[in-house]
Amino acid sequence: MNFGDKLKQIRTGKNWTQPQMAEVLQIEQSYLSKLENDKCLPSAEMFQSILQKLSISSAEFLADLDKSLLQSELKLIPEVATYLSQSRQSRISIIKTYLFVSALICLLGISAIFAAKREIFFSNYVYSYVSSGVILDGEPENVFQNYRQLSQMKLAAGILDLTQMNKEVYEFESKRIRPEIMETDRDLGNAFTRKTDKGYRNFVLNDTRARVSAVSSNRYLEFLGAMLLACGLLGFVIEWRLRKLHLA
Repeated sequence: MNFGDKLKQIRTGKNWTQPQMAEVLQIEQSYLSKLENDKCLPSAEMFQSILQKLSISSAEFLADLDKSLLQSELKLIPEVATYLSQSRQSRISIIKTYLFVSALICLLGISAIFAAKREIFFSNYVYSYVSSGVILDGEPENVFQNYRQLSQMKLAAGILDLTQMNKEVYEFESKRIRPEIMETDRDLGNAFTRKTDKGYRNFVLNDTRARVSAVSSNRYLEFLGAMLLACGLLGFVIEWRLRKLHLA
């Protein structure tokens, strides 16, 4: 929209004739006619006077005018220069917001994909660990695996007879073997130990099974991450186009 078109739009919006508006602006009707027909442009003082007498802000008046007109023929008017500067800063702020939001969305997308791949929120497997009993201080770690062999070695060495060996094995199995099973969604390796009051337990990986619901959840999370990443990249493209269009 040209300057004259905007001035005429304001006049017709108020249902004024040219003489009536010329009287309000305290200018000649012929001069108003030239302004409305874009045969001349107002000086800085006249533009300021028009704004004051019409009780309209510079931003409201200039918002509909052609950008090329503002940047060429009207740019020397202080109100126009201020408006152009504020408009540019506003566009820069919007573009920065696009850039920040796009980067944040990309980061969320990458984080979601990483979380799905590493099973941070949903483990795809259940790990089952078993411990035969409490290993007392001073006993070897494999005492529960080799207690029969130890008794047989005592039998072979003549330390125990067969009855004593069987009794020792029976007492060990009845008093010491206390199996404990622990299931977790964390991979703790092939074995780990846990302290107890009298010693410690040695847990050994016994079984690993897939958790179907977790697999599905991680796939959805990975898909969501991919969508967020795509949206973030699209935001960067939009930001680049806006910067090229508005800040050229």
